[in-house]
Amino acid sequence: MKTTDDTAAPTYSLSQRNRVKRRHDRGFYDHETVHKILDASMMCHVSYVIDGQPYCTPTFFWREGTTLYWHGSSASRMLKNQTAHQRVCLTVAFLDSLVLARCGFNHSADYRAVMAFGNAYLVTDPEEKDRAGIAMVDRFFPDRTASLRATTAQEMKATSFIAMEIEEASAKIRAKGVADDEEDYELPIYAERIPVKTIVGAPEPCPRLLPGVERPATLAIYSEGRLLDDALTDAYARYQP
Repeated sequence: MKTTDDTAAPTYSLSQRNRVKRRHDRGFYDHETVHKILDASMMCHVSYVIDGQPYCTPTFFWREGTTLYWHGSSASRMLKNQTAHQRVCLTVAFLDSLVLARCGFNHSADYRAVMAFGNAYLVTDPEEKDRAGIAMVDRFFPDRTASLRATTAQEMKATSFIAMEIEEASAKIRAKGVADDEEDYELPIYAERIPVKTIVGAPEPCPRLLPGVERPATLAIYSEGRLLDDALTDAYARYQP
C-alpha cells in the first residue's frame, strides 16, 4: 500500500499488472472505491494456472480489511492448487446499463469492475478457519450463525477456506450513458441507455418450516424490490468480524 502523504486516502500500489492501460480516466486505485465494489458482490471469479493450463473459477467470497476469503470443497482442484501460496487474480464485475449510440463504435455499457492480485493460501489455523466458517454466513446474513445448529466436524473437514491479501488492485468504472461524437448528435438516429439491475425477489419460505418459525428481522435488508448490491453493501456494513 502507498499513500501520497500521511492524510491521503489509502491506495493500492500501481504496477504493470493493475494499471488501467486504456481509458485511464476510468481507473481507480483507492481502497474506498475498490472495496465498495467488492462489498456489493458475493460472487467473484478466481483465475490461476496449474501446470501451464489457465483456469477461472466462480465462487463466493468476502472481504475483511485488505484480505479476501473464498471457500469450496476440500476436494476441489482450485483449492488443492492454492494451498502453496499460488499467484491468483480475482475479479468482480457489475453490468449497470446497455448504451446504444448513433454509431456502432460508440455502443458501450456502463459498468463497475475490480481486478485484485495476490498470493492465495489455505487457511489452516483452526481458530481462523472457525471464524471463516462464521463469516461465510454472517457476512451476507447478519448474526445468522447464532441461530443455526453447530457445524459438524465432518462438515468443517469437507470445507476449505482460501485467503488472499490484496497486494495490488484497481477498479474501472464507466457511468456516463450515451457519449456520441458531437457531430453525430445532429443525426436522426435513436439512442438510449438501458439500465440493468439485479433485484431481490419475494422470499419463498421453505414449505417444511415448523409452525411458529418466523422470518428473522435481520433479513429485512433483503426486501422485495431492493437492489441486490445495495442489500449486500448494507449487510457488510452490519457485519462485525
